[in-house]
Amino acid sequence: MNTFGRQFRVSIFGESHGECVGITVDGCPAGLPLTVADLREDLGRRGSGAPGTTPRKEPDIPVIKTGVFNDHTTGAPLAIEFSNTNTISRDYLKLRETPRPGHADFTAMKKYGGFEDYRGGGHFSGRLTLGLVAAGVIAKKLISPVRVTATLLEAGGSADIEAAIAEAVKMSDSIGGIVECTVTGVPAGLGEPFFDSVESLIGHMMFSIPAVKGLEFGSGFAGSRMRGSKNNDAFISTEGKTGTNNAGGINGGISNGNDIVFRIAVKPTSSTHQVQHTINIATGRMVDLTIEGRHDTCIALRVPPVAEAATAIVLADLMMIEGMIGRRLPDQSRG
Repeated sequence: MNTFGRQFRVSIFGESHGECVGITVDGCPAGLPLTVADLREDLGRRGSGAPGTTPRKEPDIPVIKTGVFNDHTTGAPLAIEFSNTNTISRDYLKLRETPRPGHADFTAMKKYGGFEDYRGGGHFSGRLTLGLVAAGVIAKKLISPVRVTATLLEAGGSADIEAAIAEAVKMSDSIGGIVECTVTGVPAGLGEPFFDSVESLIGHMMFSIPAVKGLEFGSGFAGSRMRGSKNNDAFISTEGKTGTNNAGGINGGISNGNDIVFRIAVKPTSSTHQVQHTINIATGRMVDLTIEGRHDTCIALRVPPVAEAATAIVLADLMMIEGMIGRRLPDQSRG
């Protein structure tokens, strides 16, 4: 439901316009240095303020409620909360009768019988990714020296991201983008065939990020148009190093020691200031819908740190399962 992981387990909670959003992390070893300052860089990268992001400004100050003592993790579950302080909920009242195209308004209403918190997208909002980023900082610390980096390759179908954003703002519309994630220093042997393959688990987490609609590893869809002799990665060392990386660092569902490389497709933000023709579910009539409120022109701008966090969470769980990370970190122990 709202929990992922077997040994490094994260549980997400909150709503966009509720009192708070946050994350709990269970299974984090004792002895890991952790302070609020450690979280600020990645949270800042995810934040708004740049052209093309939402005008909604939140301080996004993390409060570590449990699981840390004397600036080190205790081995008990961590709980990290973020208060919602800048909400304008009236913008969403009229959407009860005209659910927004592309959003979860309609499906949430059907699933929860009208009891869902619809304000700002409620529990479906991208604001909840704050918790993922916080948990990702912890996971990144655990898996070091394995390193996860994500970059926005294009927006609106263009590598000129700044120009694409400017054009979308001018047109009062939204655009999507493609984010590439690379993991370096990955040990061989992580993952299982079939259901717990590295691709399956990363895919599970990537599709948990709101607006992600596509995923490919290595050569991805382009590989389907290549011949096997070209798509295969020839080994060039006894340690498993390959001359190419069309497999994206994974064979048979298991990491092969090369970089894990994948790309995700992020759809255009569903809330657009363009007039949309949709149905009023109370009257059954088609109406023009103009969406008010504060929304990102390109949510893909803020996805890279979220993708990094989600990937690090998967790797932390896999490395703990393989015994590469213990219940206590001896070199960090305070005795």
